[in-house]
Amino acid sequence: MNLTLAISRAHLITTILLSAACLTVSLLATQKPAGMAGRATVYAPNGVVATSHPLASSAGLNVLQQGGNAVDAAVTAAAVLSVTEPMMTGIGGDVFAIVWLADEERLVGLNSSGRSGSLMTREILIKRGHQSVPSTGPESVTVPGALSGWAELLKIHGTISLRAALRPAIAIARSGFPVSPRIARFWKEREEDLKQDEVTRATFLLKGGKAPAAGEWFANPDYAETLESIAAKGPEVFYKGELADRIVSRLRELGGFLTREDLAAQSPLWVSPISVAYKGHRLFELPPNGQGIAALEMLKILESIDLKSMGHNSAEYLHHLIEAKKLAYADLKQFVGDPEYMTIDAADLLTTEFIKSRRNQITSRAIPRPEPGRPLTESETTYLTVSDRHGNMVSFINSVSATFGSRVVVPGTGFVLQNRGAGFTLEEGQANTVGPRKRPFHTIIPAFVTRVGAGGSEEPWLSFGVMGGSMQPQGHVQVLLNLVEFEMDLQKAVDAARFRHLENLQVALEPVFGEAIRAELSSRGHEIVSSEGVFFGGGQLVERLKKGWAGASDPRMDGGASGY
Repeated sequence: MNLTLAISRAHLITTILLSAACLTVSLLATQKPAGMAGRATVYAPNGVVATSHPLASSAGLNVLQQGGNAVDAAVTAAAVLSVTEPMMTGIGGDVFAIVWLADEERLVGLNSSGRSGSLMTREILIKRGHQSVPSTGPESVTVPGALSGWAELLKIHGTISLRAALRPAIAIARSGFPVSPRIARFWKEREEDLKQDEVTRATFLLKGGKAPAAGEWFANPDYAETLESIAAKGPEVFYKGELADRIVSRLRELGGFLTREDLAAQSPLWVSPISVAYKGHRLFELPPNGQGIAALEMLKILESIDLKSMGHNSAEYLHHLIEAKKLAYADLKQFVGDPEYMTIDAADLLTTEFIKSRRNQITSRAIPRPEPGRPLTESETTYLTVSDRHGNMVSFINSVSATFGSRVVVPGTGFVLQNRGAGFTLEEGQANTVGPRKRPFHTIIPAFVTRVGAGGSEEPWLSFGVMGGSMQPQGHVQVLLNLVEFEMDLQKAVDAARFRHLENLQVALEPVFGEAIRAELSSRGHEIVSSEGVFFGGGQLVERLKKGWAGASDPRMDGGASGY
């Protein structure tokens, strides 16, 4: 049934900005160095919300306390994040989700990524003088799938309306909020880029063309009006109505490729998650066009290696994970794209024979081949996860791709369109070769883990994700191994120092790694590069306990895990 959140605007803002009731356990962000967070895992009897921003966590938690379920809370929190983290997420991007349905005892997946425009061809890009698909600008824009995904999740598995889910985001967009230090830093890094278009400048920069500094107030009245229109008229106004006309008109003016028919054809796709078993656990990822298959391949390569005896984050341990990552990403680049155009089935990359052949390539030395090459896309993303008193769990990820996406804003709308088309390649003959009406390669991936219970059957255990472009599969594997191999609790597992393999022999290590580790990795042939400017991911986790829930949030971001 529909549940209406009958809360006045003033009361709603107060509810979001202040801590929830006395039954609420809330953990907000601290500015601690990674690996030294000083946080504790959050435990709660009824439900947990873990997001990258405290206002989103509070909004989602309020939905749970009002009687909504995990899907309701996830969409509500995602909408708030589109206001508080506009450089990372919004209705101009795409969304993927994995949902555990407690009543049905099954896992379902949603792929709500949009396709390229009907006018987007390899030939026209080459004719315009491009050596690769543009990384930003109107030519990089693909159909935004996020809003259609939010609506689909609520329609099929939610209990509240889209109108109700958007209310907290509308209130914050209209009234504004103080910007956090981390978000201010992301904003500042793109200040000059945002100045290149007058509409984008007016939307996202303050007077004087400055990005909001830490503690400065930012409001987005245009976005509030857009969300109000969607709340009143439904997602159809975005895909078939006035907003669709404005999006297509603006992109046509700038040289983009979307048509009215492309937007009208947008439809979320329900999919079956794919998985591999690992020592009494099973990791689930969504099938292509995303990169989740790389996390599965990495884990399968590592399964028969005695990682625990090597010691957590020892040089030998890191070496094996880095090499497994290289192998998996080489396959990812070669084979993965829109499944309608792939020449192999995703399952072919996970067969025992194939995995064994890949594992046999790992030696004591770092190998430059197979190269993962330059990542197909870089991504700025928000990940969140929610559980509820009914036992439902949601693993949810939303993104506009790069920081501020394409940096194209339709006048008066208040949101940026994604640049997911940059995930295509101009190389001929690949599954991910650019073409009309194709889903591009995607970096954003939610994850879910089951484990073997007392009765021998698999039961839901963990909903988690690690945002951060090509960091995501290697982040999934590092966090999961912390839990399974080294039996860390949730917060320690997400706090622990990480590596990020970049390309060829280049590896970045978080600063807490000592010189001895760096020297030994170098002696094996790895090129240890500076970690300055490298994002090592931001994770959120929710664990199902025998009774109740546990949650954790990455200190590398501003958010927190909150429970009630």
